Amino acid sequence: MVLRRTGVVREEHDQPVMHVVFHVMYPCFLLDKILGSSSLSSGWVVGWSFAVGFMELLVGLAIGLAAGRLMRMERGSGLRTFCFSVGIQNFGYTAIPVTQELFAAAVPVLIVHNLGVELSIWTLGVILMANDKQIPWKKLVNGPVVAVLLGLALVGLRWDGWVTGPVRESMRLLGSGAFPLALTMTGALMFDMMKVEKPSLRIAGGGALLRLGLIPVVILAFAKWLPMPLELKQVLLVQAAMPAAMSPLLIARLYGGRPGIAAQIIIVTTALSLFTLPWVINFGARWLDIPLR
Repeated sequence: MVLRRTGVVREEHDQPVMHVVFHVMYPCFLLDKILGSSSLSSGWVVGWSFAVGFMELLVGLAIGLAAGRLMRMERGSGLRTFCFSVGIQNFGYTAIPVTQELFAAAVPVLIVHNLGVELSIWTLGVILMANDKQIPWKKLVNGPVVAVLLGLALVGLRWDGWVTGPVRESMRLLGSGAFPLALTMTGALMFDMMKVEKPSLRIAGGGALLRLGLIPVVILAFAKWLPMPLELKQVLLVQAAMPAAMSPLLIARLYGGRPGIAAQIIIVTTALSLFTLPWVINFGARWLDIPLR
């Protein structure tokens, strides 16, 4: 935010920088983490991770819709954007660094989980926001998705051990810069969001209570009682603590939603997560009997 305010990071930098992050650096990170992962050699783990990632948005949308109705929100007044914004957590640029710090072995499982999330966003999310059944399938053909599918294919065929030397080291170095750069640009974008729409205590407060309060309990309950591998339980533990994702802001802009509502929920939940994130993770770890290092 300071870099944006002082003009060091300008608006014209956003698109080219994020293009490099999304299409070059982030795919390198994903491939580097997938290759050599023993957990992804199990079809059961891959299937569960993908399915849970896809279903998370559906559950979040249902909770958001019910809460929005109780708040007397209606179509045309931001109900769809509200549901979408509280329904999906920041599954990538914030979740992956936290998971890597706490459960490094679970990062490949998180990556497959995120593939399911991406599919749900560009299908269920777009249907909700656009209020029609036109799904932009081309949006799913991008650098990260190709990297994940390629990585899973190499692991499944046991060819991942051949990717070594300067190629693998280049991937590691490029990938290591993806998240610091992405988070810096996210801060700049959040500075811009603060000017989008007049804040509403009902929207921001309700969104925060759902995203950081009720929905984490539901996610942790899934991890507690569904039969899933330990790595996926670790992934859900981190997911439960995440603030709102940035994706609803983009979808709202593209498909006629209310970007200002998404911006409020993103800003408030991100700021509050600085305090709630460690509490949710510690509480969830005790409840799920997952040791923290």
